[in-house]
Amino acid sequence: MSEEVPVLTDGQAAPAPRQRRPGVKRRRFGKFISSRMPKGLFARSLIIIIAPMILLQTVIVFVFMERHWNQVTNRLSTTVVQDIAALVDVIETYPQDPDHENVRRIARERLDLQVSFLEDQELPAPRPKPFISILDNALTGRLASQIGKPFWVDTVGDSDLLEIRIRLGDGVMRVFVKRKQAYASNSHIFLLWMVGAAIVLLTIAILFLRNQIRPIQRLAEAAERFGKGQQVPEDMRPRGASEVRRATLSFVEMRDRIERALEQRTAMLAGVSHDLRTVLTRFRLQLALSPQTEETKAMQQDVADMQNMLEGYLDFAKGDHGEDASMVDVKDVLDRFCDHAEAAGRECNVSYSGNREAKLRPTAFNRLLENIIGNAMRYAQKTKITACHSNGLLAVDVDDNGPGIDEAERERVFQPFVRLDEARNLDETGTGLGLAIARDIAHTHGGDVVLDDSPMGGLRVTITLPV
Repeated sequence: MSEEVPVLTDGQAAPAPRQRRPGVKRRRFGKFISSRMPKGLFARSLIIIIAPMILLQTVIVFVFMERHWNQVTNRLSTTVVQDIAALVDVIETYPQDPDHENVRRIARERLDLQVSFLEDQELPAPRPKPFISILDNALTGRLASQIGKPFWVDTVGDSDLLEIRIRLGDGVMRVFVKRKQAYASNSHIFLLWMVGAAIVLLTIAILFLRNQIRPIQRLAEAAERFGKGQQVPEDMRPRGASEVRRATLSFVEMRDRIERALEQRTAMLAGVSHDLRTVLTRFRLQLALSPQTEETKAMQQDVADMQNMLEGYLDFAKGDHGEDASMVDVKDVLDRFCDHAEAAGRECNVSYSGNREAKLRPTAFNRLLENIIGNAMRYAQKTKITACHSNGLLAVDVDDNGPGIDEAERERVFQPFVRLDEARNLDETGTGLGLAIARDIAHTHGGDVVLDDSPMGGLRVTITLPV
């Protein structure tokens, strides 16, 4: 028989109910567990060690409690109940003196039990069960099966004695039993030994893990410092496990290769700069000795432009990679730029919050701000600088009321030699390297430079640098 398909009022079949794909709940549960797990290598390594240990000890404790502790307690309780049952049989079978002196003496001297008789009394109300009722269950079960008379048991409390009352005719026989006679009281020693051994093992594991993870942390810190352009510790050498030693050695070799390449490039650029400047100097000298005409003035301007472009190319290619980082008073640097702007007849305001000092490359940082702030001051009448240094991050926003840059062009202008003559040039030399140099310097510090709309109507340049 075919399955009925639900139909809508217009005769079209209703869509089938959406079925949840198998494994979605498992993936969600896995993501939930992953989000709650620690992210550090040290914590995860500890979990790898602790989890099997806890699981193993839990199984051992369960087996011990279920088998050994329970079994020993049952046997001890059975022995105590058998002694009490024997006393009850003696009382009911053989004639006794009025005070049951012989029964009490036998219980005290032979069975290590304290027995007394309460005439014309009833059994007390049942006591509440203890949280761990192994002893209570064992005594209750044995008394019910072997004596078969109304009884009352008190196993609650920290006392070393257990009280058992049994109804005999018109009276009650009260028996005090030492707790250790009916209960495996020394079992906690096993648990203490197990917990103590676990603590010792965990302490040793933590010490060894710290020694193994410390080289990894040093390698990560060195890589971060090198990425920010800071000096890597000279005493850094391979330590720890063989894999960590190999990674550290590879990093040190990579750092040396990069530094050698930068030194070679800087030396080559210095040679090229010297040669080109020598030629330009001869041009200037020849033009200065020539008659001053309109043609010679135009040629002198061309030589000056060539000099400016050469300086821009060299600055971009050099990038100040060899400069060491030091503490810089950022607020003071920003105030100096504003003073220059006010001296040039521009309006500039600085708002700063957080720690004034940051560890940066001073020359490179000044060039970064000069390319950004100087560009804003050249093409806008008002400039506002907002800076914040907190949580290891320096953020500088430069807002202006100039012509701005179209959103479609904001990423392209960071490419070298890109110029936007229709809106605003990116640097004074006209080479199109201003923002390229700025972003390159920000990247060497581990940060970035992004463009956005300014609330002042122009362009906002945001500089973020981890310090």
